[in-house]
Amino acid sequence: MGSNLEHRIRALAPWFHNLTLDGIETAPDHFLGDYPRQKFRRFAPALPQDLSGKSVLDIGCNAGFYAFEMKQRGASRVVAIDTDERYLAQARLAAEVLGHDIELRALDVYRVGELGERFDLVIFMGVLYHLRHPLLALDRLYDHVVDDRLLFQSMLRGPRVVAPVAPDYVFGERAIFDRPGHPAVYFVEHKYAGDWTNWWIPNRAGVEAMLRSSGFVIEVHAEDEVYVCRRGPARSHESEALP
Repeated sequence: MGSNLEHRIRALAPWFHNLTLDGIETAPDHFLGDYPRQKFRRFAPALPQDLSGKSVLDIGCNAGFYAFEMKQRGASRVVAIDTDERYLAQARLAAEVLGHDIELRALDVYRVGELGERFDLVIFMGVLYHLRHPLLALDRLYDHVVDDRLLFQSMLRGPRVVAPVAPDYVFGERAIFDRPGHPAVYFVEHKYAGDWTNWWIPNRAGVEAMLRSSGFVIEVHAEDEVYVCRRGPARSHESEALP
């Protein structure tokens, strides 16, 4: 199988997930190292070791690393979606070699309602900052697919401190916007890191505020950019009023 598999792997290059398929690494020279395995090790303990009987949805699955990890933890059903056909082809090949039963679909986050079901665990890793409408995406997750837990990650830039925010401010208040820890999201007009799909990059206070605004309760700050959240009872009153 070796030479034929290696040819199939290389035909789908470049790979962003470094998977080991029958002894062959898909991205051995990744600029982030053994990615995302190295990152996952840092927050893996924050997730249940046993997912028996649980359903999982991986949004923006790429080559399927997290979907496969959840399957290895015993998840009864894993659905993985992406909009990039090459990533989906990579995930299909990896699932075939690894022997994992994963449901792969071409679908974007704004259309998750078409799945028509909720999942015990929804994985939303490395997607938010690639979206032109990030808050809408979080609202769609809350409204349509998250039944219990959300595993979330976003690239963060700017201050790491989180300043307290009052429920309201008078119109003349300006100083709060100059505080290092005030919630903020930076807009990228052209490119960041050579990628034109990097649209919005929040600071820590900004991403936590966005999660809360969409109805998620942060349970564990599992890693520098990773949060485990649960679905709260309702979105904020203001966001509920939006179409």
